[in-house]
Amino acid sequence: MPRMRRRKTKYEPARRSRRAPREGLAEDAIYDRLLAAIFEHRLPPGTKLGEDRLAAIYGVSRARIRRVLPRLAHEGVVTLEPNRGAFVAKPTVAEAHAVLETRRVLEPGVVERFVQQPDRKALVARLRQHVAAERRARAASDTRSIVRLSGEFHILLADMAGNLLMAKIMRELCSLTCLIIALYDKPSVPSCLGEEHAEIVEALAAGDGGRATQLMVQHLEHVEENLDLTVVESGPVDLESALD
Repeated sequence: MPRMRRRKTKYEPARRSRRAPREGLAEDAIYDRLLAAIFEHRLPPGTKLGEDRLAAIYGVSRARIRRVLPRLAHEGVVTLEPNRGAFVAKPTVAEAHAVLETRRVLEPGVVERFVQQPDRKALVARLRQHVAAERRARAASDTRSIVRLSGEFHILLADMAGNLLMAKIMRELCSLTCLIIALYDKPSVPSCLGEEHAEIVEALAAGDGGRATQLMVQHLEHVEENLDLTVVESGPVDLESALD
């Protein structure tokens, strides 16, 4: 006799699916992806970061997005405006000058600390690898990678210097510098010259802190000289395309 299928009554709760619910990206992964998109100029200054849109793109709840955006705001790369939402930060001309001035004061100290590191030889080898990656990106005309690697060079150098507070401040300053470059970069001029990084690394390899400091200050001055510090308005950006 065939087995009869039991009919479910309307009062009986539906069985839960055995398939696990979609978790989407973790908060750290969302943070990293948004920061990379800002770093690589895919999300230009002034872009609105709508919670609903980001939640849909990353397959997560709005609550998770709400926990990520304040972290980016703490880094200075996102602004949270009451009743308006979150936006990629848009530094003013005065703020741009202040950021670059701070870097000219801070980074010579980073260089001096780096020269004093007992494992300087191994650290220099890592910096040379990074400079080589920059050269490959330039050879391939990979603009996104050029921008990202240029900023990461300074962050990496600060991380190696052995002062956690310096490294934290440097990370925030580099993020802000990327926004400044996105707003004020002269289209025909590269704002961060890769071969200048190579010259700094070779001075560090020789243990010549004075020479490395001089080169670093000149490098930062060149970055500022290659900016057109005038007010620029950017058009609307499609978040999904930018974050793909």
